[in-house]
Amino acid sequence: MASNHHYRRPHQPLTSPSTTYLYIFLSIITLTALFLYSSHHFTSSTTPITIKPINQHISGQINDNEASAAVCDYSEGKWFYDPTVRSGRYDETCKEIYKGWNCIAGNRSGAKEILKWRWQPNHCALPQFDPIRFLQSHRDISIGFVGDSLNRNMFVSLFCSLRRVTDEVKKWRPAGADRGFTFLKYNLTIAYHRTNLLARYGRWSGNANGGELESLGYKEGYRVDVDIPDGTWAEAPSFHDILIYNTGHWWWAPSKFDPVNSPMLFYENGQPLIPPLSPEVGLDVVLKHMISYVEEKARPGTVLFFRTQSPRHFEGGDWDQGGSCARLQPLSPHEVEEFFSVQNNGTNVETRLVNEHLYEAIKGSAFRLLDITRMSEFRADAHPSLAGGKKHDDCMHWCLPGITDTWNDLFIQHLSSIKIR
Repeated sequence: MASNHHYRRPHQPLTSPSTTYLYIFLSIITLTALFLYSSHHFTSSTTPITIKPINQHISGQINDNEASAAVCDYSEGKWFYDPTVRSGRYDETCKEIYKGWNCIAGNRSGAKEILKWRWQPNHCALPQFDPIRFLQSHRDISIGFVGDSLNRNMFVSLFCSLRRVTDEVKKWRPAGADRGFTFLKYNLTIAYHRTNLLARYGRWSGNANGGELESLGYKEGYRVDVDIPDGTWAEAPSFHDILIYNTGHWWWAPSKFDPVNSPMLFYENGQPLIPPLSPEVGLDVVLKHMISYVEEKARPGTVLFFRTQSPRHFEGGDWDQGGSCARLQPLSPHEVEEFFSVQNNGTNVETRLVNEHLYEAIKGSAFRLLDITRMSEFRADAHPSLAGGKKHDDCMHWCLPGITDTWNDLFIQHLSSIKIR
């Protein structure tokens, strides 16, 4: 603000009226010119040719454990290209990387360029993962990833990041886990529990005696017990100190659960739900039961996350219909809406549809939301495509090293504000 001395009467004779008018006129012209210049400068600066990262203007807060991740919406921001990046936090030699996701070893076009794009939230900084600091601050802790192969994607990213800085690692699987490791010096365990629907399910066939489902014309399908957790993770809440859940991709997968030939048939308390539920309603019921189950079984102080849906980027058809993902740069905001807009029925619209169910399900629960959807929607360039040696493009999983490293940056930033048991 200007100080009052600018408006003091000068110690000189008063000027004539004509001179005063001239001064006023010149002042108006000057102020107008300054306004137009500043307006033009502001407009230009909002659309730069190259998007640069915002300075770490709150770095002092980020290093302070009292700073809550909730004050920043990490899900909103931009990807910027950083040509100074020479390599990731780990490389393609990490043996835990599934062959189909190892884009550098698989010679995926532009695989090393994927690592040079960094996520910048709009109004704060997202620090990159410091594996040594993480190991030191999470001694005697167990972390469980529970969900489909996209959660395995994230689990492998975390493992490879930690494995690069310590050799003292032992394979060890907590009850039901698909795979797990303990970093012996720190007594830190991380594990992955494979489950597609969270709830228990298996093949179902009608029998000769008949029943309610048979009377409705059902002959075969998949029985989904909405109130029984999959055995692969049923013990996880009583074991792990931190849990990261996900589900979604299998619920919109007609190649797995064909609505005519192999539909989902939902059961509760051992009895079929009649009339049969649609998959989206079944998802709501399963989420309700599984969230309640985890809250009941988890030990006091357990930190619970539910990760939002990871987007697919098929173009020109689905995975089994010639769909591909050959892009080498992130999508523009306009292209993102073409892919994912619910209102416009985007080509990969199920991503946001699943999230709508998830948002509703965790309201009032002990779960925190780990929102990776928006940042991931832009990255059509970061999938394995044909690098994994499959007969079809993989436009669903992510290259490693790659974008799931940023998911872990976000996960760890949230953890920094939480006092773990």
